Amino acid sequence: MSYDFLLTIAIIMLFTKVFGLTSERVHMPQVVGALIAGVLVGPSCLGWVGETDFLVKAAEIGVIILMFNAGMDTDLDELKTTGFASFVIALIGVIVPLIGGVACYLAFDNDPTDPMNMLKAAFIGVVLTATSVSITVETLREMGKLKSKVGTAILGAAVIDDILGIVVLTILTALTDPSVKPILVLGRIVAFFGFVLVVGLVMYRVFLKMEEKWHHHRRIAIYAVAFAFLMSYVAERYFGIADITGAYFAGIVMCRLSSARDYVASKTNVLGYMLFSPLFFASIGIKTNLEGLTSTMAIFAVVLTIVAILTKIIGCGLGARVMGFQTYDAFSIGLGMVSRGEVALIVAQKGEQAGLIDPHMFPPIVLVVIVTTLVTPILLKLGMSKQTPANTEFNAQEKVQMPKVSQH
Repeated sequence: MSYDFLLTIAIIMLFTKVFGLTSERVHMPQVVGALIAGVLVGPSCLGWVGETDFLVKAAEIGVIILMFNAGMDTDLDELKTTGFASFVIALIGVIVPLIGGVACYLAFDNDPTDPMNMLKAAFIGVVLTATSVSITVETLREMGKLKSKVGTAILGAAVIDDILGIVVLTILTALTDPSVKPILVLGRIVAFFGFVLVVGLVMYRVFLKMEEKWHHHRRIAIYAVAFAFLMSYVAERYFGIADITGAYFAGIVMCRLSSARDYVASKTNVLGYMLFSPLFFASIGIKTNLEGLTSTMAIFAVVLTIVAILTKIIGCGLGARVMGFQTYDAFSIGLGMVSRGEVALIVAQKGEQAGLIDPHMFPPIVLVVIVTTLVTPILLKLGMSKQTPANTEFNAQEKVQMPKVSQH
């Protein structure tokens, strides 16, 4: 038995934390540092760590935990507060980047002889539809505008954006088998959501009883994580749907259990950030082989990054204008949805597993993630400084925030 995997874990944990803390010192999320650390220790630079079966499986556990936490962090009351406006903002904010991503792929990497050509193009579009508002939330909180009308609209649209993205991701991954008919794919998706509804209602009541009986016992966290893994397995095994979709909806089931949710989240955050999340983010960087980056792909990376920024601003901003927001406020909403973060990485990983993203596409995607994450707080502060005074306050009830677990 080889014990090299222990060395792999040690190197990744040390480098992701050091670079993550460095990123944090310059007011950037630790995910940026983790990505850079992965590229540095991977084949592109030092070559200390390569992609192994162990790393692939550990990264998969990491992404499942991340999506489970994302589901628990979903504020369903936020959706009720922002209502139809958030849906329209999210919908147009998904459609415009999707079209932009498809156009970019067809312009730079079009291969009409490939039977999967259009699906690959569509998947690049799906990567651009992703939104990660963690950096936006911190920026808005710092500016004291998290509960403004603009801030609430961004949070609501981000939740719906995630759900729409998961639906599109599910459809595309299900279509990767040429022998599968679209009507059967649609049937499986409908069946899956029916399954989620029934199981979700049952498990919600089960966890409600656990919450009343055991309150803050560790067994609740263990049952919850087991539930997330079971939902991931069933989604992938029996419905042909990405395992992260099952994990996300497992988190949705937990999100209404205020006490149990907070307790489970505090435990899963530690589980994720201590080990599995660093392995996942580093694995993306390790998978990114910069040695094979041609001049054409370099140009594609720059163009894709510009398109990623503009399409979110235009799409979400247009949706906000349609729903009656003032121009500056609509522009601020678009800026707040620019960051792709870990969500785009998760989507890219699922695309690679489904054969819809070729290895040479990872450097451009990583660049999109890093640049959009870096520019979002800068652009948002500039945009929000011109926000109309009438819309800076929003009479909404203060939401209970998830407890922050120190990542230091």
